[in-house]
Amino acid sequence: MAIRISGLNSGLDTDSIVQELVSAYRTKQEKYTKEQTKLSWKQDAWKEMNTKIYDFYSKTLSNMRMSGNYKKKKTTVSDDTKAKVTASSSVINGTQTLEVKKLATAGYLTGSKVKSLTGGTVNSDTMLTSLGAGNGTLTLDVGGQKSTINVSATMTVGEFTKVLSEKGISANFDANQQRFIFSSMSTGEKNDFNISANDEQSLQMLNKLGLATEANYTQLGVAAPEGTAFAVKQDASDAQIVLNGAVYDGDSNEFSINGLNITATGVTSGAVTITTATDVDGIYDMIKGFFKEYNELMNSMEKSYNAESSKGYEPLTDDEKEEMSDKEVEKWETKIKDSILRRDDTLRSIMNSMSLNMSKVFEVGGKKYSLASFGIQTAGYLNAAKNETYAYHINGDADDSSVSSNEDSLKKMIAEDPDTVADFFSQLATSVYDTLHERMQSTTLSSAYKVYNDKQMQSEYDDYTDQIKKWEEKLEAMEESWYKKFADMESALGTLQSQQNSLTSLLGG
Repeated sequence: MAIRISGLNSGLDTDSIVQELVSAYRTKQEKYTKEQTKLSWKQDAWKEMNTKIYDFYSKTLSNMRMSGNYKKKKTTVSDDTKAKVTASSSVINGTQTLEVKKLATAGYLTGSKVKSLTGGTVNSDTMLTSLGAGNGTLTLDVGGQKSTINVSATMTVGEFTKVLSEKGISANFDANQQRFIFSSMSTGEKNDFNISANDEQSLQMLNKLGLATEANYTQLGVAAPEGTAFAVKQDASDAQIVLNGAVYDGDSNEFSINGLNITATGVTSGAVTITTATDVDGIYDMIKGFFKEYNELMNSMEKSYNAESSKGYEPLTDDEKEEMSDKEVEKWETKIKDSILRRDDTLRSIMNSMSLNMSKVFEVGGKKYSLASFGIQTAGYLNAAKNETYAYHINGDADDSSVSSNEDSLKKMIAEDPDTVADFFSQLATSVYDTLHERMQSTTLSSAYKVYNDKQMQSEYDDYTDQIKKWEEKLEAMEESWYKKFADMESALGTLQSQQNSLTSLLGG
């Protein structure tokens, strides 16, 4: 920016005069800047509101459409220390019998305690030769897959367990207990493992590592040294249960049979019972959760629509902000932002369409039902709390003091006729979902999954940017023009003053 020194000859405050002369241009520019700021706040408000609407639409509302979600089952086991059971919606209500004969286990090899030749504590960095072990070759059989492992006496304990782990078992050294502990990766006979020595030298190595079993000596036909502390091998086993008289075997303790998901946790001494019934509380909580989210969304929209007017408040210019504290600026802007969606036609249209669908009547089994049929209704325009005109209340809801003492028709209906409940609420949710889905279609004015005209707003925002730039250029050009005129005037006054000084000098003044 050029440095201007004004009024040297005229004594005029040129800057103030120029700013007054171009004030109309600056006012025009500021007008567009303020309008753009308000539009950006409106865009932010709609983005936040659209997120709330879309979350409700894509999650809770979408799930409520699926009739299968209303067919929740609750299972109880007469001895829940022996089995945990859940049931799918296809399981018929009633009682079944279950026996747990065996639990699936993993294979374990627990070594005897090892000793260092130097008398120190053995850890993962201890070399095998320090335990008296030499070189050897082992065969590891994991689920029928055999692999050869060459063990060097210069390996450390950590390197030895790592090699075994890479071959398909869980191999660890317990420094507290000073012994090796190996196990299969999974339960079941097919996942069991065994370690064998390929020769007497390898068997001696296993012995020094506390890993030799009686079976290892038997396999090679070698007598174990007197006083040998053998490793203990526990073979993996399959689980076995009897459900309604039929026997089922598996390599894990989890069974999925005809809609029942059974996790065996203990062997039974006889049959226990599994009772399946409609999960009344689960279905009730799902519907209650739906209305909680619906009410929060509608209350939020209604509050924005009915916000207090911010008439007389406009976004502040930088100069105006300089004259106020940060707290005053925040309070001023909040006043505008809180009212940015006041009396918004799009917001009103969404509320009306959702409310209209919620008040529909649907036919189930030849009978007509509405929300009122299930004891669900609004408080009414005159009785509703502020900005809760659209909110629904469930009679008998313990968390809603306004209706908690009323008869709980919904829970009773779920218990007596869950199919009707499922059909009605599925139709209701689908109706609201379809309405929002239609509104969220992409158009020339809006993007997909937007309920407001985001494209149109962005276009308007860009137009403001062009207008602001246009008026900035006009302002700069006008200022430059006036400064040039005043500069010319100053120059002329300077010349005149110089001539006067010369004439005075000639006249002997």
